[in-house]
Amino acid sequence: MNMNCAASVRGEVAAHSQPWSAKLAKYRERSNLRATFEIMVTAGPFAGLWAGAWLATSVSYWLAMPISVLAAFFLVRLFMIQHDCGHGALFRRRSANDWVGRLIGVLTLTPYDCWRRDHNQHHAGSGNLDRRGIGDVTTLTVNEYKSSSPWARFKYRLYRHPLIMFGIGPTFLFVVKYRVPGKSERHSLFAWITTIATNIATLCVVGGLIAAVGLIPFLTVQVPLTIFGATIGVWLFYVQHQFEVTYWAHPPQWTSETAALHGSSYLILPEPLNWLTANIGLHHVHHLSSGIPFYRLPHVLKDWPELRSARCLTISESVRSFKLALWDEASQRLVAFRHSEAHGSATG
Repeated sequence: MNMNCAASVRGEVAAHSQPWSAKLAKYRERSNLRATFEIMVTAGPFAGLWAGAWLATSVSYWLAMPISVLAAFFLVRLFMIQHDCGHGALFRRRSANDWVGRLIGVLTLTPYDCWRRDHNQHHAGSGNLDRRGIGDVTTLTVNEYKSSSPWARFKYRLYRHPLIMFGIGPTFLFVVKYRVPGKSERHSLFAWITTIATNIATLCVVGGLIAAVGLIPFLTVQVPLTIFGATIGVWLFYVQHQFEVTYWAHPPQWTSETAALHGSSYLILPEPLNWLTANIGLHHVHHLSSGIPFYRLPHVLKDWPELRSARCLTISESVRSFKLALWDEASQRLVAFRHSEAHGSATG
């Protein structure tokens, strides 16, 4: 973890008494023309790469794979555009955001309306120890883990294992789990309707492609595309809040602005990856004001250089954070399982 970045932000940000939501209000201006352009320059290459991967199967199935992997990055960008729709940050009209989000959800295997509700709850309670469990990566405190039954500990360790979190988990999430509403929404008729509608539309697209190109070529292109796209997406979501010196607190100490500044990362990526991930690496800025369109996030950093001193995280540092799984309330850090085994017993 870049400790200089983490340490300096507190003093610099504290110098501004006005809430960040007010200071960043002007950046929330949306452009329908720009939104349409961003969709075109993402969906067009995605479709072209999918077709290119299919054509490559006539030469070699192995040749199709790298093309599918590249297409996965554009699928991730489509998901990030859908993410902006969920915040009402892409088009000026809410209905336009919602319908574009639903259409993209057919490609990303994500029931848009259910996902939007869970994700907005994540924003409302990010870093709040009393509001964990919806739209976030499940995180236990050290004492909660120690107080759990052996079976509960085993399940949690399995859930947090990198092979599950970034291997089986992402594909299971998008291909299987998203086919039904989450536990918090299974009582809602609308949640079932929108989820089933997404499933039917996805089946129609899949059926049409299989009819057009054949089952084996379809699977050759779509399977690696789905696996890599899901894994990249989950990795991005994970590193946005799961790093050593992150932020968790109980109310009334918890505030959303503090959680955004100190519990959301600034992921340092090469410019091509910033573009392909729709600047989601500037996650602290996004949490300060989720209504800012993704293409305006870099302008915020340019105009407010003190925000560059947030929880800076590199790709290599994000990989090292995979071993961190428990929130230690005493040291205010995310720690590894071995920490809980080496330090005392549960206090309650």
